Amino acid sequence: MELLRELCLTPGVPGREDRIRAVILERIGPLFDEITVDPLGSVIAVRNARTTADRPPTRIMLAAHMDQIGFLVRHVGSDGFLRVQNVGGFDVRNLFARLVRVSPDLNDPSADVIGVLNPGGKPVHIASEEDKKKIPELSEFVIDTGLPKEEVQRRFKIGDMVTLVAPFEEIGHAVVSQAMDNRIACWIAIRAIEKLVEDDARHAAEIHCVFTVQEEVGLRGALASTYTVKPDVGIAIDTTLCVDTPGVPEDQRCTEFGKGAALTVMDSASIADRELLEAFERLAEQHDIPHQRSILAKGGTDSGAMQRQVGGARTFTLSLPTRYIHTVTEMINQDDLFACRDLLAAYLASAE
Repeated sequence: MELLRELCLTPGVPGREDRIRAVILERIGPLFDEITVDPLGSVIAVRNARTTADRPPTRIMLAAHMDQIGFLVRHVGSDGFLRVQNVGGFDVRNLFARLVRVSPDLNDPSADVIGVLNPGGKPVHIASEEDKKKIPELSEFVIDTGLPKEEVQRRFKIGDMVTLVAPFEEIGHAVVSQAMDNRIACWIAIRAIEKLVEDDARHAAEIHCVFTVQEEVGLRGALASTYTVKPDVGIAIDTTLCVDTPGVPEDQRCTEFGKGAALTVMDSASIADRELLEAFERLAEQHDIPHQRSILAKGGTDSGAMQRQVGGARTFTLSLPTRYIHTVTEMINQDDLFACRDLLAAYLASAE
């Protein structure tokens, strides 16, 4: 879990993926034959086919987005408080009384400053009953760094990265952390390729493993990198809703915790290629890998971008059931995690 811990705790919001990109680049060097970074900042790592054939190999693109939801500073106040602009979707009910990390220098983590994120307004002791019922708008939240206002104005600027702060914990059979969405996919992609290497798999496909940027603000990185890769097959790796928790009707669960890798039939951005879906399902059954079908009624993945490239591509999303998505306590089951890794590795080893 140490790799997953490092991935989850390294900050990188859309457009500010510098630090997480550096972590990934350091980890993947020995696994690929060629590694480049495209103009948007996505990492494109190519592993050539390990067999020879009379025809060009099938080109498979794996898309694992490395950005996390977060904020950018939008205003540095004369009162010494920072205001933020979200980059990615938040439920403001989960943002009260949170520690945040403000990063004025992406290349210098030692310059990071911890602050407190809270909405402006009266504390509970003096708030009216009407005040207590109100759910604030994101624009009402401010960051208090505890620094004198003169120092705040000197040290911070509009556009500085802000991320929520929370620990990485193993509890029961689960792991809880911020940024499981979607550092978990980066982990799955890296570990699946490592498994190919360890097993000396003579895979026939040419694998383009792309760690994409800016997924949380519209699949932007995947769209650009797909034009570069021009895949025959696109496999997005992502989290998906697991709401088998109290208060949610059974028919809205999407996935169930501990029931294995989620084979996404469709979401609001793409519909899975039927043959790919059935191929993953057959492999899961052949290798005795726990799996479940899933439909995500709202939300999309990088499959939506890959599917729309010039000429089109056959696409599919391999998902990891995740409780409490888009919070700092995203929870995954370790058995589901390894099921995703093993199923992806099995597909890459067998793809022709």
